[in-house]
Amino acid sequence: MNNNQLQLDTGRFIAPFEPVFNKLRSPFDAFVHSTTAGGLLLMITALLTLILANSALAGFYETMFHTHLVLQLGEWKLDYTLHHWINDGLMTVFFFVVGLELKRELLVGELADPKQAMLPILAALAGMLFPALIYWYFNPTGEASAGWGIPMATDIAFALGVIAMLAGRVPKALVAFLVALAIVDDLGAVMVIAVFYTEDISLPLLGIALLLTLLLMLMNRSGIRRPIAYFLVATLLWLTLLDSGVHATIAGVITAFMIPTLPQYNTQAFSRQMREVLDEFDQAANDSSGNLLRNHQQFEILNRLEHKVQGVATPLQRLEHNLHLPVAFLVLPIFAFANAGVPIDFAHFMDSLSHPVTQGVLYGLVVGKLIGIALVSYVAVKLGLAKLPQDVNFTQLVGVALLGGIGFTMSIFIAEIGFQGQTEMIVQAKIGILLASLIAGIVGYVFLKSVTASKTATKI
Repeated sequence: MNNNQLQLDTGRFIAPFEPVFNKLRSPFDAFVHSTTAGGLLLMITALLTLILANSALAGFYETMFHTHLVLQLGEWKLDYTLHHWINDGLMTVFFFVVGLELKRELLVGELADPKQAMLPILAALAGMLFPALIYWYFNPTGEASAGWGIPMATDIAFALGVIAMLAGRVPKALVAFLVALAIVDDLGAVMVIAVFYTEDISLPLLGIALLLTLLLMLMNRSGIRRPIAYFLVATLLWLTLLDSGVHATIAGVITAFMIPTLPQYNTQAFSRQMREVLDEFDQAANDSSGNLLRNHQQFEILNRLEHKVQGVATPLQRLEHNLHLPVAFLVLPIFAFANAGVPIDFAHFMDSLSHPVTQGVLYGLVVGKLIGIALVSYVAVKLGLAKLPQDVNFTQLVGVALLGGIGFTMSIFIAEIGFQGQTEMIVQAKIGILLASLIAGIVGYVFLKSVTASKTATKI
């Protein structure tokens, strides 16, 4: 027996407990789709992982991520630890989304207008250079010098999570500036990884990777729009880069830049065709009382409607929208769980703080980001090379520069590949990253709260 009831005013079939469920679901959906949620989940995951790594379960935690997972087909085999699969495999999805965001921003976002983009670009470049120089000051030679790229990146999820807690006080243009700055920052980090953090290059494999990149470009130019085709070639590209010496996650960025940005229909054609198809839908009605299960013709027309709806949005928009939640609520928390577990020897904690790697990362993120972003922004505006965003003053920009010191995801990622196999240096780098992110987050929040008025509404 069907217990669903038909609401005559809306034409909706309502199940008995659906209204109650919707009341519970709506606030949850609003929270999940907000920028705040991803940042808060990342913070909570990092904190819980840090506690776990310093508890009685530390041994289990360490052993779990050294477990090998093997994929084998005949003689062909991929044999890596769980930690490696996460950092080189799962994080490729994160880099793919970063690439999609970069492409969109360059085409239609804050970075599309050269005049508008100049300030975040200059600020981001300086915000990468000064931290690297400060790290180099503490670690000029030896194996530790390889970590110069660690303090260069700002974690956009964390930083926006902090700003979201100031909703109602922070100008929207300031948030846009932070997003643009962090995206340029990510692009710089990707280039640093691709160019500097490579092992011995395999020219034959690099040649194959270039051919696959050209194939992706050809697919884009020839009008292939289905994501599955790009994902198949991207998988081959990832497998090729895995042993090429170039970090495999770069495959995600390369693929993202090849995703089409043109819709199948413009909005006018879409509107006209939708009306025509909806007329057909109405004409195909029978005595089925509005139940599509009994009307095969309307079902076929509905499939055509769905195809046209898909066609009016660009593949880049759909992929970025569809992957936002999986990356924010699955990929990044898993990465944090696998990498934020730093065993801290509290008896010798002060010794850790005096370690040159820890100091280089800590001062690079907290001081280097502040000086780089704030100082160069000030000079650029004074020289007329750029202008402040609307309704934003320089003091507020200093607050963003402080938040720039939150360098969680990308910084840990670079530490893992820069100090590969050097456990002690990885631990010291992570201590610096976590401390810097904590200090930058707290100081940035307090500073922005003190210099912004509650009347400036912001929703992110």
